[in-house]
Amino acid sequence: MDSVLHLLGLARKGGNLALGEEPVKEACARKTARLVLVACDAAENTAQQAARLAGAIPCLEAPWTKEELGSALGRSSCAVLALTDAGLAGAVAGGLARRDEARYGPAAALLREKARRTLKRKKAKQEREKARQKAARRPWAAPPKGPGGPKAP
Repeated sequence: MDSVLHLLGLARKGGNLALGEEPVKEACARKTARLVLVACDAAENTAQQAARLAGAIPCLEAPWTKEELGSALGRSSCAVLALTDAGLAGAVAGGLARRDEARYGPAAALLREKARRTLKRKKAKQEREKARQKAARRPWAAPPKGPGGPKAP
């Protein structure tokens, strides 16, 4: 099995994949789609509709047929799908770029950059949350006993 198809299977199991025209339309409308893939033998109308729905989101023609995509994803066929995770979308586009750099390279570079920025924001958020939690659990300390401080009985 192709490693990119394996990544698509993992994305489906992780809930990061919208399969079919209606779920892809919904993911694009909610702006959660990061990459839209169309099977190479999908109908022209389906490919045009997917590109229109994607808008600024990269929409690529996959090198697999509907049956090959479907069998990798546990269905009989799949003409269009959308990845909703930036990291997985970058990995899938990178795998496709290794197959054909001229065709998939620009989209792979764009998605890698988006995934890098997303990861950077996520790490910064985690660090802020960790610092907030650390500050919240500092126990109150009594003033020191000594000259100028409260006298011990």
